[in-house]
Amino acid sequence: MRMSYLALIFLTFLSCQAQSEKLIIDSRIIELSEDPVYPNLIEYKDGVVQYKDHFKYLDSIDIYGITYLSDGLKVEGLMVKPKKEGNYPCIIYNRGGNRDFGALNVGRAVTTLGEMAKEGYVVIASQYRGNAGGEGKEEFGGKDINDVLILTDVLKEVESANTEKIGMYGWSRGGMMTYIALKKSDNIKAAVVGGAESDLTQIDRPEMETNVFAELIPNYEINKKKELESRSAIYWANKFPKDVPILMLHGNSDWRVKAEKSLKLALEFEKYRIPYRLKIFEGGDHGIREFRTEVSKDVINWFDKYLKNDAPLPNMEYHGR
Repeated sequence: MRMSYLALIFLTFLSCQAQSEKLIIDSRIIELSEDPVYPNLIEYKDGVVQYKDHFKYLDSIDIYGITYLSDGLKVEGLMVKPKKEGNYPCIIYNRGGNRDFGALNVGRAVTTLGEMAKEGYVVIASQYRGNAGGEGKEEFGGKDINDVLILTDVLKEVESANTEKIGMYGWSRGGMMTYIALKKSDNIKAAVVGGAESDLTQIDRPEMETNVFAELIPNYEINKKKELESRSAIYWANKFPKDVPILMLHGNSDWRVKAEKSLKLALEFEKYRIPYRLKIFEGGDHGIREFRTEVSKDVINWFDKYLKNDAPLPNMEYHGR
């Protein structure tokens, strides 16, 4: 009898411990009808409210606000996934900007995240620590990289997420976060970056140093060179995995992050035989908005190829006739 009692206590302890190790501590469906973006999504037809043709896919997906743990901090994020039951490949989306600038909102969930989810993906994204009511303070590629890396484990708690097939997609600062994540993680199978920052030591915009780097990067003035290089893929291209194909997208009229940064990194990828494809859009701005439809197709095709269809890796050995 005593042994049974002790066994019960032990099982209860294990159960409590398992519960405490959950990473997702809150998940709530976002009701679009309650958001200011809603009027832009709908139309009245024969007296019935329905989504406009371009947004019909919203009937097939659910949008969630999530709170999850990273280094013991409560971090905010978004998740979008198909309503239909299934075992879907996953995409981790890394936002650009810093603090409130570039923060994820319902509009971004509907468009960028939603348009990937409707193609049969579980899409998850972090606001990074300290943003949108989350705890801590972001470090622009410092310890906040853990907020991205932990998402591969967060996805294990998501029903319908196939964590054997995870891709990563980042834009601008999010491209920098993607590069760093690829150096540190072996859980990513394919990646896409757009307008990605790959060399913070080349400061084309002085306000970025005074208003962002100096304010967010710890001990910036003391360790400036070290901290900037640790966030700049151009200095450690040899550390990239050779089994993760990377699609690089850039507009050559981008004034925020010059296209030459992707060009120079591509040359480093050439040197170390990292599988990549670089696509430069003539006259494209930082968001490559002039080619939005083409960009969206490129992104989905890349993930479909390497996540859904398990295409073989490119042969990076010199070959041919």
